[in-house]
Amino acid sequence: MGYASPPVSAVLQGQIHYSLMTNDSDPHGSQNPVGLIAGQGRLPLLVAQGMKSAGVRIVCVGLRDQFDADLPGVCDEFSRAGIARPGRWIRLLKKGGVTQAVMVGGVKKSRMHDPLRLIRHLPDWRAVRLWYNHLRHDRRNAAVLAAIADELARNGITIIDSTTYIPDHLAGEGEMTHTQPSSQQQADIDFAWSLLTQAVELGIGQSMAVRERDVIAVEAVEGTEAMIKRAGELCKAKGWTLLKTAAADHDMRADVPSVGVETIAQMKEAGAGCLALGTGRVILIDKPQVIEAAEKAGIAIVGTDT
Repeated sequence: MGYASPPVSAVLQGQIHYSLMTNDSDPHGSQNPVGLIAGQGRLPLLVAQGMKSAGVRIVCVGLRDQFDADLPGVCDEFSRAGIARPGRWIRLLKKGGVTQAVMVGGVKKSRMHDPLRLIRHLPDWRAVRLWYNHLRHDRRNAAVLAAIADELARNGITIIDSTTYIPDHLAGEGEMTHTQPSSQQQADIDFAWSLLTQAVELGIGQSMAVRERDVIAVEAVEGTEAMIKRAGELCKAKGWTLLKTAAADHDMRADVPSVGVETIAQMKEAGAGCLALGTGRVILIDKPQVIEAAEKAGIAIVGTDT
């Protein structure tokens, strides 16, 4: 969500959201092709559309069984590759003339903890080497991203900020909806925001549910959707608040937290009434549609500065 395409370690741990982009020092003005390694969900499609609007040539590697079916039609060059086949990503990107890239999109976490994952994903020698040399003892997102970034850099490809081409989809400051948080919801934001920031700094999770200064649920490996459902089951009263952000020093090249129209629908069903997001640190996938859905659901969306 949160989430480079993962080699064995990422396949084993499965916590990163992939984001690679390519061009020179000026990503918007370069004539060089831009690389896109695309995982699951709509976010890679939004990034590709942003690249297209910026006038860059898109060389995309779609992770097999993950990417959106509409993505190939937006890209200038499109190829498929396995989740644990970084060697193939590199060959395809270099063939397309890529020197910088964005990795973006998720991989189902259930797949990451599949006991047969090594057989299913058939890692190549690069993935095995990364796993053995760097990731056996540290499978955190930051370690996975650093290992992948180093491997790509050794082959002349630099990972850049995954939000470079989608700045309009980032959470803004203050109220983003006409629906405003109640005094109780604002008090819950004021109370819980420091707790959430401590949790994300510790790598525990990126979301928290709160009502009347009681922490109802904290996100862990289950993901935001499952946490929202659990919070709704634990708190039968309506109007609780969902908070979501990333750490202050979060590496924006990958695993940027995101919410979408589906998040709003899940919140409505679970009885939530307010969504507080870290300003500039959370992506609203299809931001106008997310805001419209929140207005219809009577859910306030607020940007908070960490």
